[in-house]
This record gives sequence, C-alpha cells and structure tokens, in this order.
Amino acid sequence: MPSSFDIFCRVIDNYGDIGVCWRLARQLGRTGAHTAVRLWVDDLRAFARIEPLVNPGLALQTIQGIEIRIWSEPIPDVRPHQIVIEAFACELPSGFITRMVENDSLCINLEYLSAEKWVEGCHALPSLNTNGLRKTFFFPGFTEATGGLLREPGLLQARDRWLSQPGERWALLHSLGMPADLIRGLQSGWRQVYLFCYPSAPVQALTAALHAQAMPSVIIVPEGVYPDLMRAAGGKVHVFEAPFVSQDRFDRLLWSSDLNFVRGEDSLVRALWAGKPLVWQIYEQQEDVHLAKLQAWLDLSPYPGEVGSLMLAWNTGDAQQAGLALHNALNAPNWATWRIQAESWCSKLAAAPGLAQALVAFCAKNRGKE
Repeated sequence: MPSSFDIFCRVIDNYGDIGVCWRLARQLGRTGAHTAVRLWVDDLRAFARIEPLVNPGLALQTIQGIEIRIWSEPIPDVRPHQIVIEAFACELPSGFITRMVENDSLCINLEYLSAEKWVEGCHALPSLNTNGLRKTFFFPGFTEATGGLLREPGLLQARDRWLSQPGERWALLHSLGMPADLIRGLQSGWRQVYLFCYPSAPVQALTAALHAQAMPSVIIVPEGVYPDLMRAAGGKVHVFEAPFVSQDRFDRLLWSSDLNFVRGEDSLVRALWAGKPLVWQIYEQQEDVHLAKLQAWLDLSPYPGEVGSLMLAWNTGDAQQAGLALHNALNAPNWATWRIQAESWCSKLAAAPGLAQALVAFCAKNRGKE
C-alpha cells in the first residue's frame, strides 16, 4: 500500500476544488496507520471558509493529521511523496516535477467529475511525458469503469444514525442561529430546503413554487450566496441565511433537508449521499458545454420527466419552465416517486468502491520503487 501522498490544489471555483481535495486528503490519511498526506493550497482564506481550524496566516500547519502548506513560489525544497496528485490539471511546479522524477513518484492527474461516456475510455490511461515523469489520468465517475465517487467508509451508516436522533438536527440549527419559531415549524412538519447555487439560478421559480404549496417551507441559504432571497420571504416561505459551515456540518444540513439545491462537484456528490431529492446546477462553461455534461448525467440518473425538465431549466435560467416543473415535481405522487428514486440511486452508487479506495488500489499496483 502507498504510504505517502502529496495533493496540489488551486482554488478556482471558491470552494469546490478545495472541498474535493480536503475530503480526499482526510480519506487518504485514514487508509493506514502511518500514511502521510501533505496538501498544498494556494488560497488558505477560501479553505478556512469550509474548515474553521485552518489558520490563513500560517504557511505550514497540521490539521486532523494532514500537513497543510501554502502553495507559493518558490516552492520549498522538500522531497515529494510516493504519490503526487495534481488536482484538476493545476500544473505542478517545475522544480517539484524534477524532484518527482528523481524520486520516481507517481503523478495522478485527478480530473473533474463527469458522466460523459468518453471518460470510461480515458480513465487510468498513462500520460506520456518526455521528462521521465510517470503520470496517469484518473477520472471520478458514476460507473464501475471510472474511479468512482468520494465516500468515507461508513458514511451512509453515520447518516442514518444521525437522522435517527432528531434532537441533533435541532441542536445544529440552533447553533447556526436559526430563530426558534422556524425550528418549531420544522418540528411540526414544514419542508426544509437547502439552497447552494450560482447567481444565474432562477431562484424566483423556487420561491414561487414553494408559495403555492400547502406546506410552509424554510429555505436555508449560506450567507452571501443569494443576498436577494430575503426579499422573497413571507407567507409560506421562510428564509434563513446560515453561516458557512465545516464539511461535516454541511453534510448534516443536506441529510436533514427534504430538498437540496446544490452547485459544482463536491456539493453534488454530498447531496447524492444524502439520498434526498436534489437539483444540480453544474458549473457554467462557454458555448454551453456544461449542458452536454448535465444531459449525460441525467441520462445515467433515474430522474425522467418533470425532474429532468427542472434540472435543465434551472441550468439555463428558464424561470417559467423551472417553476412549472418544480411545482409538478413537488406534488404527490411525483414527490413520493422523486424521493424513492433519490434513495435508490444513492444505494446503487454506494455499492461501488469509493474514489479514495479505488485510487489507493490503483497506486498500490503502479507506484514503482520506494
């Protein structure tokens, strides 16, 4: 088994890149009693938003057994670990690459998550380098022909234990500052909706659909994500701006919500493990390339009909279509079907090895000399 890893991360999309890398670092650190993991990050302030223990002013620190270093130039003259993970094509420092070749380190180019079919043919293929660097493409994905999805061992069992103790949920909401009357409403059966979106999302479609429901709703939105949402509060729609939370607390908010709106890569995977109805806003790309990626994911999913239409409208900004599709999806029996589909797909995806497990197994076969 490989016993040491470097992970390099550039923060491009605020929290998604570092979110994936921090989860991966922690999971790799738990694969063996003496496994060493070093995480290089170029933006510690963004990192600190999702991990409160991070001190943005420290160039070197250790958290949960993971060595964290600021990625700045010139990079310190340290020996590379056995496995070096280049997250999302972030381009490793040239000097570090030279030392990797001398050390015969294996470089893993960890790619973005995609459901497109071509990913299966490219996963685990070597990347030819004239400098002697051994490098391999590693693709996360939703099928057995890919590297799988990030998932801690026992995650779904931990989720179910937490949900079986509702007092933990109310204590979490109270600690985040949710008003007591909203907590009482949720205790009486109001719908909890979590909203994490990009500014282009047609959020007015969400609030309109919730206003039309017989059951009141509480929308939880991280502060700063959609500041205008407070204007939509009133009647059956209540809004609570929550502070940014650690990854573990973020998971628990998704677990306890009835409906999750998420964005990017890390949040999508965590919403899938929640096993609850979700709406995904994919990262927008030029020439609508992202819509083809979204459609590939929908084709793999169990979500036909109204939910598929909702996803597409949410990503194109079509408020009218999104509102209509969401209104229909929330009404029985469509809502019951959506919940069953979400839970079933979660269980199916969890039957495959997690990304960290698959990565460790691959590296154990290909790491080279000590």
